[in-house]
Amino acid sequence: MKNVLQLLTAITRTDSYKLSQFKQYPPDTAYISSYIESRGGEQESVFFGLQAFIKDYMMTPITMADIDIAEKIVKAHGLPFNREGWEIIVNEYNGMLPLEIEAAPEGTVMPTHNIQVQVVNTDPRLFWLTSYIETAMLRGVWYPSTVATKSRKMKKIIAAALQKTSDVPVNDQLFFKLHDFGARGASSTETAVLGGMSHLVNFMGTDTVEGVIGAMQYYGAEVCGFSIPASEHSTITSWGRENEVKAYDNMINQFAGQGKIYACVSDSYDIYNASENLWGDELKEKVINSGGTLVVRPDSGDPLTVPIEVIKLLMKKFGFTVNRKGYKVLPSCVRVIQGDGINENSLPQIVENMIAAGLSIDNIAFGMGGGLLQAWNRDTLKYAMKASARCDTNGVWTDVFKDPISDHGKVSKKGRLGLVVEHGLGSTVIRTVPKDIADKRGNLLRKVYRNGELLVDDMFDDIRKRAFLKDAEYLPPDMDRY
Repeated sequence: MKNVLQLLTAITRTDSYKLSQFKQYPPDTAYISSYIESRGGEQESVFFGLQAFIKDYMMTPITMADIDIAEKIVKAHGLPFNREGWEIIVNEYNGMLPLEIEAAPEGTVMPTHNIQVQVVNTDPRLFWLTSYIETAMLRGVWYPSTVATKSRKMKKIIAAALQKTSDVPVNDQLFFKLHDFGARGASSTETAVLGGMSHLVNFMGTDTVEGVIGAMQYYGAEVCGFSIPASEHSTITSWGRENEVKAYDNMINQFAGQGKIYACVSDSYDIYNASENLWGDELKEKVINSGGTLVVRPDSGDPLTVPIEVIKLLMKKFGFTVNRKGYKVLPSCVRVIQGDGINENSLPQIVENMIAAGLSIDNIAFGMGGGLLQAWNRDTLKYAMKASARCDTNGVWTDVFKDPISDHGKVSKKGRLGLVVEHGLGSTVIRTVPKDIADKRGNLLRKVYRNGELLVDDMFDDIRKRAFLKDAEYLPPDMDRY
């Protein structure tokens, strides 16, 4: 008996209702063109993840055995099975899907409501195939793009706060200010792989090993995410409450040293006592003289206030300086990381509270778990894949679109599409236009796949460069009060 993953091929990675749709198109249909876009939720989105999907799901040929298995399942499931169509794919295309996929360069930051991917069948007998793959392909795009978008949004907020409160150049510390803590809260290994590498488009700190490996496997990266030695409650509480300070002392002995960084969860019992008396008194000189940086981690209580209270207690004991911008900074031997309760709403509020308290963002880093990898769904950025054009057997293209009177936010685009950069007064804007116009003006959409061949193999470093945060982007609209 085959396991579930062996039964999931391009034939069966679909919605049930797709199985009957080869009988539903006009009889003279030859080609269907569809596109993927984010229809809102944010002002901009970061396009990412298609290449991983293609490599994982579109480079493995379908076999006659796959057809036989799928036919039994589909018919028993109560639906018609298009055996003739799938046999054409196996016999004439060596089992590879006869589709052409165009897409924006991955890592492109663009306003929402723009085309990111365009798909069309290449064999007129298989017009139904374009929409058939919607289920699988949309999953391969909406989730990684959403994580990359939200991660970059957090990056903007942190960068703006660093620019306001730090003497250190923003990019000297920004890439390690938001750490991925999301692996254990992800719904699957694949979720951790895709979400983890999506965060790495923007940052370099992660505890999601699967994301690092994903970037290596799908995008030719070297090891591109990094972590530090860190404790958890079991390694602290196993010493017993009466030996809490010995547990902390052991962390210094094991991991401190010149230029080294280590993190220690310090709220197993009393975060305030640990900060003020254990770290700030009994172990203070050892921390200072170790040559490294201790990162104190609170892990409970109100995330909007507890890390700030901890920073103030550490400043009381370890001292602080006031930088040129007027904000207090701990000595380099000690910092704080807040990893509990961090999401897109709490993080900017903590930043705001720190600024109001006169504390530089130099003092803190953030860890984001479920709020980074598991908080989103397809509607977060309103992702959709829709047919926009149909070509008949005479070669005539006509528009295909929806325009529901009950929800104008779901109006879909018409025709064959392209993506261009438009230059205005001191600014540039990415905009969707008809394909023939885009082809004349420089279409950003590139052919990335055709009939089983990967035509573009993007490197992770190039994707990072496209998504790089420019100085002008440091201050998002909701940070104007700073």
